[in-house]
Amino acid sequence: IYLFKICSKVHVLNWSYHITRAILAFCWIYIRKFQSRQESEVVSTITAICALAIALITSALLPVDIFLVSFMKHPNGTYKEWAANNETREQIENTVLHGYYTLYSIILFCVFLWIPFVYFYYEEQDDDNMNKCSQVKNALKYTVGFAIVCVVLLLIGAFVPLEAPPSQNSTQWEKVQYLFEELGSSHGLPALAFSISSLTLIGMLAVITYTAYGMSVMPLNLIKGTRSVMYERLENTEDIDDVEHQIERLKSKCQDGRPLSSRDRHNLQELESKLQVLQRRGRHLEIAERNCCTKVGSALRPIKILLGIVFILVALLFIIALFISNLDKALHSAGISSGFIIFGTNLTNPLNELLLVLQPVFPLDYILITVITMYFVFTSMAGIRNMGIWFFWIRLYKIRPKRTRPQALLFLCMILLLIVLHTSYMIYSLAPQYVMYGSQKYLVQIPSGNTTTDTTRTCDADAPEDQCTMTRTYLFLHKFWFFSTIYYFGNWAFIGAFLIGLVVSCCRGKKSVIEGEVEADDSDISDDEYVH
Repeated sequence: IYLFKICSKVHVLNWSYHITRAILAFCWIYIRKFQSRQESEVVSTITAICALAIALITSALLPVDIFLVSFMKHPNGTYKEWAANNETREQIENTVLHGYYTLYSIILFCVFLWIPFVYFYYEEQDDDNMNKCSQVKNALKYTVGFAIVCVVLLLIGAFVPLEAPPSQNSTQWEKVQYLFEELGSSHGLPALAFSISSLTLIGMLAVITYTAYGMSVMPLNLIKGTRSVMYERLENTEDIDDVEHQIERLKSKCQDGRPLSSRDRHNLQELESKLQVLQRRGRHLEIAERNCCTKVGSALRPIKILLGIVFILVALLFIIALFISNLDKALHSAGISSGFIIFGTNLTNPLNELLLVLQPVFPLDYILITVITMYFVFTSMAGIRNMGIWFFWIRLYKIRPKRTRPQALLFLCMILLLIVLHTSYMIYSLAPQYVMYGSQKYLVQIPSGNTTTDTTRTCDADAPEDQCTMTRTYLFLHKFWFFSTIYYFGNWAFIGAFLIGLVVSCCRGKKSVIEGEVEADDSDISDDEYVH
């Protein structure tokens, strides 16, 4: 057993090293793709890459948790030799739990300290008269507000007991003493769990806004494709001719020396600005027409359509599974006071059943749960990219290739960190039984005359506690019942947001081949990023 543990640790460390390198490489390529070359800054770039990597690594922890509890048992329902000891199993699961708390602590640090500090530090760089020390002082001053919110959440989580004091007749001092004893015995973990759950609520809003829209817009964009470059160039040329004709007509009014009226001057300025945008658009369309990537994209059009159809079917499968799961909770749970928690499934959930069917063919079920997790992350990135960063009805930043400001990239990574926190609950809602127990089975002795026969059953809520090990993800998700209640109603909002996004995406036409490259507020100098 000891030799097995050593070999396992070496194997896991080797795999972790390669996966981390792959994640960092992807994050570097993704950030550099959208980062503005003119406004790039080393500190904000490193922060964005690290924050995005942390989000992806955290999202990968759920499949690992499910794999570990499943890997402890044989297909016949018996524990493997190295996992036969209850202490060994508990040690492994505690390692996973500590991994969760470590990554969640890093997320807290990023959301409340690191990203706000870098954001405000970069904002202070706009003032040319300010030196580095003043920039750091001002950034720290604004970051203190975020730190105070973090401390408040930690204190609330630390001193709000999960269980009532043993005696209702206790004095105030005894109750306070009980709270500190609870805090010491739990090593402050509930404080961290409460803070993370509070952030998960914000992540739920981001999932409803961005992930739901991304799940609809990404496949439909693949299916619809982009407009023809030649047609766009022809249309743009006609627009330039029309605007130039309108400008000449306005200028002809002052050929005899009479000044233009204020209304005509305003119209002339708007037309000249519009002409500049159209001329830049023409240059970008000319570059796109010569670009080999555009030609390769046209050749791969059938594959894109096929991928789009697959993605939209997957999205519909998720929505159906989520609807059935929520309906199951509404019909068979104890209601709001219990956080709509149910043990097991009472209604047939297609995604949960699919994962259980794939169990005998190793490792198809683990591949599928990993794909589902990554699907949520990448559809969220697609939603943010298409919508931009909003604060209620105010659009703060746009996410555009080679034009995205450092502040926007920091916001993007912060939103992804919050979305990843809520992803675990979303996946639990899609496949509750599988997320609880993975592919574990247990033995049941059935009397048959004078003898008993052993049969295997899939682990569920009715299984003996010593025969099936729950994932740490499930235990973490249901630490506070009132958060579970809010998450439940958030799932209904997610379904509604997806359907609205699907209708909006269907009604929109094809995207331009240079979508997001040319905007009215861009400068001519910024075109160098595309020309060179």
